[in-house]
Amino acid sequence: MVVALAGCSGSSEPAAPVAAPTEVAAVKTPPPQYPIELACQGVGGTSTLKVVIGTDGKPSDVALATSSGNGTLDEQARTAVLGWQFKAATRAGQPVSSTIQVPVTFNPPQPKPDECFAIEERLRRGG
Repeated sequence: MVVALAGCSGSSEPAAPVAAPTEVAAVKTPPPQYPIELACQGVGGTSTLKVVIGTDGKPSDVALATSSGNGTLDEQARTAVLGWQFKAATRAGQPVSSTIQVPVTFNPPQPKPDECFAIEERLRRGG
């Protein structure tokens, strides 16, 4: 008795290798605007944002995960991240949407910038 197995001939094509998955990579991440008045007052902190990166590498949704403790800084962080550019994660060689957490830290400058002295003087004079 002879049994023939279909598809088992030696001439079949080998399976194409599957591309290894990749994770999101930052491409262009300019820092947020740091309001000079807050910097001069020593107000800082870290805003942590939950960011959905689309298949085009652009943030499609940015939500506050943890606050810096200052709403203005949180909004500056969110605005900046909305404009950032990433390289999308991939699965089997194809770009996929993914969600990451991004910390954005505002460190008050030391020493104070010269413009702080003019701002402080204006505040002392009431406007």
